[in-house]
Amino acid sequence: MEWLAGRIMLLSGARRALVAFTAGLVAVFALPPFGIFAAPFLSFPVLVWLIDGASGNPDHGALRRSFPAFFVGWCFGFGYFLGGLWWLGNALLVEADEFAWAVPLAVVGLPAFLAIFYAFAAALARLLWSDGVGRIAALAFAFGLFEWLRSFILTGFPWNAIGYAAMPVPLMMQSAAVIGLAGVNMLAVFVFASPALIGTRKGLRTGLCLSALLVAAHFGYGFYRLNQPLPLPADPAVTIRLVQPLIDQSKKFDDSERRAIFEEHLKLTEAPAENGGKRPDVVIWPETAVPFILTENPDALIRISDVLQEGQILIAGAVRAEDAGAGQPPRYYNSIYVIDDRGQIVGASDKMHLVPFGEYLPLESLLVSAGLNAIAADMPGGFSSAATRSLLTLPGGKTLYPLICYEAIFPREIGSDALAANALLNITNDAWFGNTPGPYQHFQQAQLRSVETGLPLIRDANSGVSAIVDARGEVVTGFPFGTRGFVDTILPGKIALPMAPEEQGRNGLLLAGLIFGLAIISRVSFIFREN
Repeated sequence: MEWLAGRIMLLSGARRALVAFTAGLVAVFALPPFGIFAAPFLSFPVLVWLIDGASGNPDHGALRRSFPAFFVGWCFGFGYFLGGLWWLGNALLVEADEFAWAVPLAVVGLPAFLAIFYAFAAALARLLWSDGVGRIAALAFAFGLFEWLRSFILTGFPWNAIGYAAMPVPLMMQSAAVIGLAGVNMLAVFVFASPALIGTRKGLRTGLCLSALLVAAHFGYGFYRLNQPLPLPADPAVTIRLVQPLIDQSKKFDDSERRAIFEEHLKLTEAPAENGGKRPDVVIWPETAVPFILTENPDALIRISDVLQEGQILIAGAVRAEDAGAGQPPRYYNSIYVIDDRGQIVGASDKMHLVPFGEYLPLESLLVSAGLNAIAADMPGGFSSAATRSLLTLPGGKTLYPLICYEAIFPREIGSDALAANALLNITNDAWFGNTPGPYQHFQQAQLRSVETGLPLIRDANSGVSAIVDARGEVVTGFPFGTRGFVDTILPGKIALPMAPEEQGRNGLLLAGLIFGLAIISRVSFIFREN
């Protein structure tokens, strides 16, 4: 191992870049659908050794000396994001005649941009670099900081944060209920990078013992939490039907298919319960399931009332239009409607956090004048963003906290009012991405929101992955990707959290302070020894 570490430290030029890129690519295999937990234990030690060798010219200032580490971090990040996000190109091929030209921007350009966060993380770590376990702490702190920044800069895109690699199954997700995703990000990097100490020996016993303790705590707490009594369903019990219609995305843009799409959803809605079971109280349709403006089609609401039985509720994804005033085009919202058995819309919530270029265009006036449209919005300029999020109320007073599509990847999207709800509701349309890693990655990230909030998750997708997840992140029932049909189940109950989301954030901040302190102490000690 010392021989290997030495060889990697001495790499230069294209070979150094290629090894860093490959290390980032290997780390992707820890993410869904692979879930190979060992992969980052190969990747991050290589990154540590590459940064060990990225010392820069000693005659230059600190910032210029950190550039080799910046480049190594960028190559690592480019491999990680290219391998983890290549499937975004599928969305542009749904309407290939209009958007195929942008495939390189999505497949290569976005990973190249996101890699900048890891480049700065590696550069910051190098500024705090020492020997032994201190440099592992420096890397963990720097990655934790820049993963946090990635969650909100330019509206944020925390997809595939490193912490998810340490949480492939519910047993390994429970730590997030104590330290949040930000805390898990830091500890994951610390543990993944610790085998690098085997190659350089300094701090080996301390680093490996500390990492082993963290892994034991991670698994131990997960085992403890999953073995607590299961939460009871809310009283009275609510039966949920998930409808997964498996509609080809290209058909949604074909006017001649819209009525057939609508009827397909209705057919699955009115189907009798399996094995003569209780009819569902609530039926869930996925994001933008209604293929037209519902309020402009009263006949469609009549059809819904014909299908729903007395007391049943339909919750459906739809586009909502709103008059913007005289002389102004309407505003459109990506919305969720609650519709009762009389065909009346009794509740609604609009999406707040839109996908840049997918649902709206940044610099809209400039790009629209250039003839561009948002990819997933069949109207000039795309959707408008809601100012507030509205909880959805079910019969009997139970409430759902709505998250539309990729809003579920943002822990900060879930406000304190969510804890008063009975469940999270995430509707999405991952058919854009085909049978690629994208839908599986999306599901894992939504799944973690249950663990962080102690709320069950109702997740409905057009093509998968649809599931009911209990308050500890375990799947109760659902569909794999690419399956058409419906499933009925009782909504699980909520559980008491060990830490409220605000406390999870404070614990993550405290953890960052401890890791930063270890890095600083090690750095100061290293400088004194060197001098």
